[in-house]
Amino acid sequence: MMETRRIILLVIFSFSALMLWDAWQKHEAAHAPKLPPSTLPALPGAPEGTAPKAPGAASTPAAAANPGPSASPSAGPVAPAGQTVTVKTDLFDVEINTAGGDIRRVTMKKQHSALDSTQPLTLMEPDPQHYFVTQTGLLGDGMPNHKSAYEADPLNYALADGKESVAVRLKASEANGVEVTKIFTFRRDSYVIDVAYEVTNRSDKPVSPYAYFQFLRDSNAPGPQAAPTSKFGGVNTFTGPAVYTEESHFVKVSFKDVDGGKLNYPKKAKDGWIAIVQHYFVSAWLPKEGTEREYFTNKVGDNLYTAGVVTAVGPIAPGATARVDVPAYIGPQETERLEHVAPGLKLVVDYGWLYVLAAPIFTVLKWIHSVVGNWGWSIILLTIIIKALFYPLNAKAGRSMAQMKVLAPKMEKLKEIYGEDRQKLNMAMMELYKTEKINPLGGCLPILVQIPVFIALYWVLLASIELRHAPWLGWIQDLSAPDPYFILPVIYAVSMFVQTRLNPQPADPVQAKVMLVMPIVFSVFFLFFPAGLVLYWVVQNLLSILQQWHINKTLAAEAAAKARR
Repeated sequence: MMETRRIILLVIFSFSALMLWDAWQKHEAAHAPKLPPSTLPALPGAPEGTAPKAPGAASTPAAAANPGPSASPSAGPVAPAGQTVTVKTDLFDVEINTAGGDIRRVTMKKQHSALDSTQPLTLMEPDPQHYFVTQTGLLGDGMPNHKSAYEADPLNYALADGKESVAVRLKASEANGVEVTKIFTFRRDSYVIDVAYEVTNRSDKPVSPYAYFQFLRDSNAPGPQAAPTSKFGGVNTFTGPAVYTEESHFVKVSFKDVDGGKLNYPKKAKDGWIAIVQHYFVSAWLPKEGTEREYFTNKVGDNLYTAGVVTAVGPIAPGATARVDVPAYIGPQETERLEHVAPGLKLVVDYGWLYVLAAPIFTVLKWIHSVVGNWGWSIILLTIIIKALFYPLNAKAGRSMAQMKVLAPKMEKLKEIYGEDRQKLNMAMMELYKTEKINPLGGCLPILVQIPVFIALYWVLLASIELRHAPWLGWIQDLSAPDPYFILPVIYAVSMFVQTRLNPQPADPVQAKVMLVMPIVFSVFFLFFPAGLVLYWVVQNLLSILQQWHINKTLAAEAAAKARR
């Protein structure tokens, strides 16, 4: 039975190591260059089949969702290079190009590059290796799309002190008697950009345009400046489109699913949003609740994908003006912000398959941080709380291990007596366990019960942007990055070695060697893991060592007292 227990523990350790190695291999493959710079066009076109037909072809977005090539948003002449309109707010700097009137670059002011914490992070840009921009337009005869030319005056905007918002107005050339103005509104302390179209019909006929709002992105993993944990051996967090509706709730759509047409989200709805999700950040189109809309995802070129929404603007009678607004959230996955922006948007924070455990764990961690004001100490206190909650189980497991260690001399004596007769040896060991009232598997169940909690906490520390660039003390100035001097991994190795010495030693020489090697194997992986994760495991091990030492000492005293009777 003791051999069975050791095998279970060995399987747990081996499986963990395999998962870590697999994550490392997947990450390295994901970061290999996928697309030469020369293959990306300066202004890629939108896909066929993502936008309604021209006005009059169908009366609803649902009926118009599958147009022919001539009705695609990409139809029409390619726009000139255009001018750059710059917008500076308290949270980010944005560049809008008059060719298409779309956002080409978003630089975060309060989020910094993982490679250089003094440099701001650029989340959205037309970089050939990490292509990510917005595209919006209208569909209808002569309506401006994301290739049309707009006029802007002035070219530079800034959110002035004392002002709560700043608006950028771009005017398209009038066609067929229809005037179109595209309006971007930026607000203080907000990552939400309101994108609107004002359409004035000066013709003598009614018009019924549709508006589309989409992101254009490649499938490459986020660059190293965005997510250091992805670069340094952490598991791959999700990157790709996601759709939320009341009907289906949160649905991830991998780029492979888009390639294969395996789209299991509702195409038509009156609620929800569509987004592009990546580690730490999200960009989402947020149509107003109650309005008819159609969501779409498409592959539009070599390693280029769109994800967006279509909604109706009209009908607009002669002399009338209509407006359609679809805000875009482009920013960090800060849970407090996301909760107030849109229903379900906080689900983009990737806590893995144990979200039901990870979400409350992060809530507790955030509450602790509100009290102590330091994420490193918050992780330590959270570890202590979790250890305290599992104390009864851990104590039972520790007592079982300590009892096994006390029995070690008697078991060695049994091996000398029975030699190679395994059957008699096992029977004698079972009788010994029964006499001493010891369950040789007593230490396994508590470990198995705690594994989901440990995995959930792992994802919390991995996915929470609140820990990005968060300092602890001394040499640890970024809990989301590896320990620069490898001090925590070394402490972890020492603690794990001490822990193995406190536990009963395997009789099998091979198992004994494996248990000695495990601290080294895990420490090598931890060299590349975020310091916050390693800090958790170091504290966990130190607490376990103290607990096991106390239990061993107590049982040794009990055994000595029993021997004196």
